[in-house]
Amino acid sequence: MAVSAYDELPKNAANFVALSPLRYLERAAHIYPHQAAMIHGTRQITWREKYTRCRQFAHQLNQLGIGKNDTVSVLLPNIPAMLEAHFAVPMAGAVLNTLNTRLDAKTLAFMLDHAESKLLLVDSEFSTLAQEALALVKHQILVIDVHDAEYDGAVKDIGFIEYETWLAQGDADFEWHLPNDEWDAISLNYTSGTTGNPKGVVYHHRGAYINAASNIIASGMIPRAKYLWTLPLFHCNGWCFAWTMAANGGTNICLRKVDTEQVFQLIAQHKVDYFCGAPIVLSMLINTPKDKQIAFSHRVEVMVAGAAPPAAIIEGMRNIGINVTHVYGLTETYGPSALCASQAGWSELSIQEQAQLHSRQGVPYPLQDGMKVIDPETMEPVPHDGHTMGEIMFRGNIVMKGYLKNPQATEEAFAGGWFHTGDLAVCQPDGYAKIMDRSKDLIISGGENISSLEIEEVLYQHPAVLTAAVVAKPDPYWQEVPCAFIELKTGYELSAEQLIEHCKQYLARYKLPKDIVMTEIPKTSTGKLQKFILREWAKQRAEQQTG
Repeated sequence: MAVSAYDELPKNAANFVALSPLRYLERAAHIYPHQAAMIHGTRQITWREKYTRCRQFAHQLNQLGIGKNDTVSVLLPNIPAMLEAHFAVPMAGAVLNTLNTRLDAKTLAFMLDHAESKLLLVDSEFSTLAQEALALVKHQILVIDVHDAEYDGAVKDIGFIEYETWLAQGDADFEWHLPNDEWDAISLNYTSGTTGNPKGVVYHHRGAYINAASNIIASGMIPRAKYLWTLPLFHCNGWCFAWTMAANGGTNICLRKVDTEQVFQLIAQHKVDYFCGAPIVLSMLINTPKDKQIAFSHRVEVMVAGAAPPAAIIEGMRNIGINVTHVYGLTETYGPSALCASQAGWSELSIQEQAQLHSRQGVPYPLQDGMKVIDPETMEPVPHDGHTMGEIMFRGNIVMKGYLKNPQATEEAFAGGWFHTGDLAVCQPDGYAKIMDRSKDLIISGGENISSLEIEEVLYQHPAVLTAAVVAKPDPYWQEVPCAFIELKTGYELSAEQLIEHCKQYLARYKLPKDIVMTEIPKTSTGKLQKFILREWAKQRAEQQTG
């Protein structure tokens, strides 16, 4: 077969460059050198200064012998060092692993071991937690202490040097390089571990670059926007907004923790345009005492994920000048990979009707190649009838490389050429997807994924427990909380309080059961627990307790 003249035009250095969000930082430093890149309390760092600091950071990593495909872990809140790590670590060729600060020491130790982390950056608030985790780790890890002026607690250094001192020793003119291949790993994020240990989700430079841009399109982000960090940066690299804000040339407003009064003040003070979070963040804002609330005169947009925003939240947010957009995604899809895109005329409907429309997971993100509700048996799309159940599946550049050191799970996740989310849904006549149930036993509480299986495993460790089943119970504040149903062994007595104390030894606080019911658990004839009945019981208990 003759070669086409079109095919004789090859890729070369002039017409093909690896996609990487690192270019966003370099560009922002060149175009907006004096624009504030980060504001943290009274401290401001410009884009030129941030670029310089990241080059120093990357140089220092190389000086420690950390380079391509080495893992650098961080246990940090949403502070400048965390944002700098998102660029400096991949500048050095390494892979960034942001650790969830809400986890327990045992889980963190597993992640540090599994990732083979070479270096750990630790904020003073989490030094004790880090020390406990490091005591369980099977290999040696270098530690750097990060002091933050906005932290007013006790400082206990556990590392060999403090971050700013270490950074100052770096080369401000360090010549970093783009990855040779845009498929190279840029970050490692761990799932909640629904079936055993957490899985390490690997992102590539190409996906991070594309989703950062996709965020701008999906949100309609204005140039040089102000973004408030109410969303933890350890969640999917802050849904890639750490890189988005460099592409936008805007300003990151840092926030150690969500304090509603401070959120109102920062939005008003800095004219914040955007923030993200779980519904609990929105619920906290609208339930703030009226004398502490501020009705904003400028337009504020919020992206919410983790659970559908109810009518009361949509209405409450609009009353204070904030517009809500529902997005959907998973750790495996770089955070948001779909959104419930508003249509003309929706704003004319009642709040209840709007909430029904906005509760859906919606349509693919602008730069995601495909999102469909598919029959997992036939791998054919389900009809757009709003009734036929299938599984939401994704394909495209905003999908992980795979699970670190877990080829079987990777193969299963990508079966049939699509990423299987495990979320069961229907496709409605307008083409919007709506989740009807979860095939994984996940509880989404305050935006955090909690594995019911993990809690059950701990409950079964108590000698008095015969059978344990954990389901999600609706909660007006957290959206969902763990509810445990317990059958005791014959001759044993145990109170709910005693069982909670047992769980505290093994589980992070947010994973603890919030309701424990001692009862006979319904089972099938083969002995399988009937969780659908327990979910209904939990729902009834929630209604009785709130009604």
